[in-house]
Amino acid sequence: MTGELLIGIDMGTGSTKGVVTTADGRIVATASRKHGMELPRPGWAEVDAETVWWGDLVEVARELAGQIDVAAVTGMCVSGVGPCLLLTDDDLNPTRNGILYGIDMRATQQIEDLTERFGAEAIVERCGKALSTQAVGPKIAWVRENEPEVWERSTRWFNSNSYVVAKLTGEYVIDHHTASQSDPLYDVHARDWADDWAAEVADGLQMPRLAWPHEVVGELTAAAAEELGLAEGIPVSAGTVDAWAEAFSAGVRRPGDLMLMYGSTMFFVQVLEGFHAHPLLWTTNGVERDQYTLAAGMSTSGSLTTWVQQLTGDAPFEDLVAEASEVDPGADGLVVLPYFAGERTPIFDARARGVVAGLSLRHGRAHLFRAAYEGIACGIRQIVEFLDSEQDPIKRLVAVGGGTQGGLWTQIVSDVTGRPQDVPEQTIGASYGDALLAAIGTGLVPPETDWARVGSTVEPRPQNREVYDKIYRVYTELYPATKEQVHALSRLQEDAFGEAGQGDAPVPEVESGRR
Repeated sequence: MTGELLIGIDMGTGSTKGVVTTADGRIVATASRKHGMELPRPGWAEVDAETVWWGDLVEVARELAGQIDVAAVTGMCVSGVGPCLLLTDDDLNPTRNGILYGIDMRATQQIEDLTERFGAEAIVERCGKALSTQAVGPKIAWVRENEPEVWERSTRWFNSNSYVVAKLTGEYVIDHHTASQSDPLYDVHARDWADDWAAEVADGLQMPRLAWPHEVVGELTAAAAEELGLAEGIPVSAGTVDAWAEAFSAGVRRPGDLMLMYGSTMFFVQVLEGFHAHPLLWTTNGVERDQYTLAAGMSTSGSLTTWVQQLTGDAPFEDLVAEASEVDPGADGLVVLPYFAGERTPIFDARARGVVAGLSLRHGRAHLFRAAYEGIACGIRQIVEFLDSEQDPIKRLVAVGGGTQGGLWTQIVSDVTGRPQDVPEQTIGASYGDALLAAIGTGLVPPETDWARVGSTVEPRPQNREVYDKIYRVYTELYPATKEQVHALSRLQEDAFGEAGQGDAPVPEVESGRR
């Protein structure tokens, strides 16, 4: 052990978390701050970048600094939610709130327009995925078309972590993985900007230079060091999107490894043998050079169980879990479609909404809470079936995130999918992966270093398979059966808010077949 210290900080959807480690992965200090997001209209999700991303990071860094010898810090790395769109001027002043990743669904018309402009097949081939609400390009186009005064003042664009890196170092840089999610601006084969498309979509915006997540891209400036309570000159690595940093922290680094990230949303990252694209999934660069990953995301997961908690009187979460544990699998014939904020994979429907089917007077809050878990688990099973292929079979599932605590949710997921899940011994998350990236970037450890250790394995219970197969069949049939009615209701919601830029724009249809 060298004694050098590494700082990792992650800006998630619901909180910012920081960790200080030694070069062998031992945790020395932790800190966190909870925050929320702004939901100004149905289908919109934003954040005040200066207050939330930067402000929380400063507070977390200062708390960490108070627990350590700051002179011993030899590297720092930051990850964050993404891909997001934050526009700023040349002096890093945000020109509007940051627009969040796929849970913000305002740019449906722009998705359609850009797909028609460049061609659906050409986009999938060049960018690794179809345009969806996860893409940055359509959101850039939305701002340009709907907020011309904002566009006129904007010269740069950032993800959450690249904005913070700029504030820390003065460097305008973005990592290759995040860039590969910023469709259609980046060519995943060339591992470089798609200059012609980028010039058209982001006309007037400077493009940041590219780096790999572990690479040191600058040093902590005197001004930033004073604000954070750290020493000037600390090397800062590029960082990346939080889900990939978390996968890295959990040892999801070999072909066939699949991470399930249990959080406010559910996210999936699978390491591939080589490049291939799927019409319902996202192919991206991985965290490491020459690596490709396949990803998917659900728009609501932990946020749905929080909604149930608030709806039923804000009972302690532990009580709800205990009550739901006493309910039989299948929640006595209750099924939940968890599309409360639209949905990303696999339906890519901004106008999807939640459906609770089978309610009776004998159902209580425990049934609803369990059915929410089971509905999310059915969505997970659906996505896992898309991810698993002859070309890239899933060999191992690794469960990470706050939702792995308590055991009920992960057990239901294993029962519904029929697959075991490894739960890492260290569950602190993406910030731990950031610290490892900083250790690699500064040369303290070799690139192949892996701090992950399996703490436990959740095995599926065969006795629940039959009932969950029935629930899953109803789940997969429920969306197409209610789609037309739900879309009509979502339009009523939009009309109530005078939905700018979306109105009656058609929702992009996606083929449901596999390839």
